[in-house]
Amino acid sequence: MIADVLHFSFTVSDIERSVDWYTRVLELQLVHRQRQDNEYTCKLVGIPGAILEVAQFAVPGVPPARSTHMLELVEYIEPRGRDLGELATNSVGCAHLALMVDDIHERYVRMGAQGVPFRNPPVAITAGANEGGFACYFCDPDGITLELLQPPVSRLREPGLA
Repeated sequence: MIADVLHFSFTVSDIERSVDWYTRVLELQLVHRQRQDNEYTCKLVGIPGAILEVAQFAVPGVPPARSTHMLELVEYIEPRGRDLGELATNSVGCAHLALMVDDIHERYVRMGAQGVPFRNPPVAITAGANEGGFACYFCDPDGITLELLQPPVSRLREPGLA
């Protein structure tokens, strides 16, 4: 039985740039940094000689459940990974992370002014569980797809969402 989700992870090209961007633009809280240069990590990732720089983030004000962080960014120092080029949303294996917000229109304007490339302005959700809400896709500095989702007010009142 799966008990919970501990975190989500992205591999990035420049950990310093990404830490700055995720804390400044998304306002996530950096909770831990570490260098992983050990036998265990090499076995875990299946890459001999792997050396990783890792940054872990939490959502401010959201109490941790089973983990201190919800997002982990990893830069492979050794061996460097290859750049996959454009990370098109419809490419097999391409993932995205959705962040729930209550101020999507304000964030869209603020983040756009900071140079964040959005795929679309906030789109009204007209069907499904989040009908009446808004969503938009954008990219981090490595082209990783992220999403802002503002559910309808009625859904925010549901247990676990407010």
